Amino acid sequence: MRCGLKQIAWSKRVAAMGIGAIGFVLGSAWASSPAMAQAAYGSYVGVGGSLGFTNDSGGAGVVAVRYRLLEVPISLRAQVLISDATAIVPTVSYDIPLNWYTDAYIGAGIALQDSEQNTSPIGNQTAFVVQPGIDHRIPRSDFVLFGNAIIAFDSYRNSNDTGVSVQGGVGLRF
Repeated sequence: MRCGLKQIAWSKRVAAMGIGAIGFVLGSAWASSPAMAQAAYGSYVGVGGSLGFTNDSGGAGVVAVRYRLLEVPISLRAQVLISDATAIVPTVSYDIPLNWYTDAYIGAGIALQDSEQNTSPIGNQTAFVVQPGIDHRIPRSDFVLFGNAIIAFDSYRNSNDTGVSVQGGVGLRF
């Protein structure tokens, strides 16, 4: 009978230690902040190309800048589309992390045109823009691949046409 009581006592201690260990692990997990995907990288400067899809707007070179604000999923972005006419497109974006390397975003801003006669890929007059896009950090490097569209509302003089262009390129993180 004593042997049975010792086994029962030993079993209770092991069970208590197991329950204590499980409680410690669960308590530690709940006490720490949850693992959430963060923006895949910080800020960058990049170069690439742009292709317009309205009113024979053609193509252009693009210089892109992203400045990520810390602690919030918001970035300040600017793109300069350089062709016969130059367009400067500053936007503010809301960034949505898809995984540790990739962010999707939606931005809003304004397209500032430098010429009334020549046309950039997004038109020839100042216009409100919406800019959906995606950024992907190349693992184990400082390079970022970026791609986006610019939709510029009422961006052509003498018409109510909407300018649409697609940009893409490679950036260097800073």
